[in-house]
Amino acid sequence: MAIISYLNTVRLDQGAIGSLAEDIAILGIKKPLIVSDAGIKHAGHVDKVIANLPGGLAYSVFLETPPNPTEPAVHAALAQYRTEGCDGLIGLGGGSSIDLAKGVAVLSAHPAPLQQYAAVMGGQARITDRTAPVIAIPTSAGTGSEVGRGAVITFADGRKLGILSPHVVPKRAICDPDLTVTASPQQTAAFGMDALVHCIECFVSPVENPVAEAIAIDGFARAIANLPRAVRDGADREARRQMMVVALMGAMSFQKGCGAVHALAHPLGGLSKTELHHGTLSSILLPHVLRFNAGEALVLPKYRRLLDVAGAGEADDIAEFMRRFSVEIGMPQRLSDIGVSRDLLPRIAALAPLDHTHATNPRRAAEADYLDMLEAAF
Repeated sequence: MAIISYLNTVRLDQGAIGSLAEDIAILGIKKPLIVSDAGIKHAGHVDKVIANLPGGLAYSVFLETPPNPTEPAVHAALAQYRTEGCDGLIGLGGGSSIDLAKGVAVLSAHPAPLQQYAAVMGGQARITDRTAPVIAIPTSAGTGSEVGRGAVITFADGRKLGILSPHVVPKRAICDPDLTVTASPQQTAAFGMDALVHCIECFVSPVENPVAEAIAIDGFARAIANLPRAVRDGADREARRQMMVVALMGAMSFQKGCGAVHALAHPLGGLSKTELHHGTLSSILLPHVLRFNAGEALVLPKYRRLLDVAGAGEADDIAEFMRRFSVEIGMPQRLSDIGVSRDLLPRIAALAPLDHTHATNPRRAAEADYLDMLEAAF
């Protein structure tokens, strides 16, 4: 079993869920709130967590996590946390459940409203080490929220904002690839593209961080080699393990910052009329953002490095290479294919420059540029 201490302590191995009781004891949690959703419970994962709690430990379960975590959902879980007398959280599921748990952890020790802790509101300085402890147990290989210092929450005004702080990082993460085998091929592809886009955007970010950059390029290489395998055969345990590593590496690279894909995907994911998966959005937007960023000369050597690592030919174009890759694993290719209306595009373009990831895109993008990328992706 690999035990990794980087941003937090991660247990990575098949069967790692069996170490949950030890992590609870280390953190001194007496009554955790298990934050998850009905689909995760139906898959049997909630029961697995309960079975691995210390004997006799009291707990409470919250199963109302929406596909994209919202401020009202955070408050609903927080009310249960306080009513039940909980003192820690277990985020079980994809990034939505883990981010929701992080939101509860912040508000358990800090006054509302939650939006004041968003990065774009200068909220990082307001978050202290009083934040409740979170144990993250991902059941998908995508967001990397189990090692991420942020929680992305959709607020009442429709904005999808990141709450960022070292105190938001889960204290422990249990990454058990066996928990991901219940994901369908379509889910596996979308989760995997989420992680892959994290690696690409962090690698090409202009922020200097050689360690994070090295992690990002290695994560990219692992994803190119293993995501098609995991999609083709969900029982391929090595491919599942490698994709869980990719998710970790993508999030470990966040110190460099993401870029325009996320600046667009965040407001798109905040649309109240539709439930759009972040990984699917990122996959659709990626080729168009890569083409736009090719206008910045400093990014071109990094594009060549990505192609070399992927084993592409000398004449290959990174945007076209990634488009073909997404087709190979069965991803949608157009925003119109997943229910986005064209009349929403100008609003999304206006919101993109306000997202915290806008600042770390390698090429400066104006509202008109974002609209052009959206139109190309539509």
